[in-house]
Amino acid sequence: MLSERRHGLILRTLRTNGSATISALSEQLGVSSATIRRDLVQLGEEGLLKRVYGGAAPVEDRDDPFVDVATVRVAEKDAIAVRCAELVKDGETVLLDIGTTAHRIARQLRGRSLTVITSSLAVFEELKDEESIQLVLLGGVLRRDYRSLVGFLTEDNLRQVHADRLFLGTSGVRPGGQVMDTTVVEVPVKRAMIAASDHVVLAADLAKFPGSGMARVCGPRELSTVITNAPADDKTRAALREADVEVIEV
Repeated sequence: MLSERRHGLILRTLRTNGSATISALSEQLGVSSATIRRDLVQLGEEGLLKRVYGGAAPVEDRDDPFVDVATVRVAEKDAIAVRCAELVKDGETVLLDIGTTAHRIARQLRGRSLTVITSSLAVFEELKDEESIQLVLLGGVLRRDYRSLVGFLTEDNLRQVHADRLFLGTSGVRPGGQVMDTTVVEVPVKRAMIAASDHVVLAADLAKFPGSGMARVCGPRELSTVITNAPADDKTRAALREADVEVIEV
């Protein structure tokens, strides 16, 4: 079994059962205890689970509900959204992440001839009546407060598609250029979106530098472009420049 698939099954077990022992995970997945220990160390370092004696437990999601964030820094998000939309060429297939900035980007894509793939219900609602847009809603488990779909169904759906461009959201960017998130259950979906896309655009306003988040989504080398409304700190800029990431300020 591939490690990526195994990690997904471990996280799903923790979300379902609340915790699990190394021996139970070893028996469930048909691999050695040593393999499970290595998996738990890696997932723990990435902030995706909490190590406990003899096994692991899930970490708590701490993101604010969509409706609470939607009215915050709207002008800044709209400026970023306009610049994001300018990158998109007619006929492209675009992946839109969840979150309020992705929703603002969707608004700027109305009337365009595109294919849009998303797990965001807010994006779906924004574009569902746009006849020029072929809209693909990924399946999954509904997270009502966050207006998103997550889980192994979402991840499996993403393995079946390819996008020219992904607009990725974040809760924080660390000084070394690491893209983080507070909502652990969304991280595997974000990673699957990155894997399905040719060009990854991180849309992040000033509050996201460094922002918050304990779970690592990706490093700077997995990004193509960062669009932001203000300069990041010098260390972050240096990390992005070293990774050949284009930084666009609006």
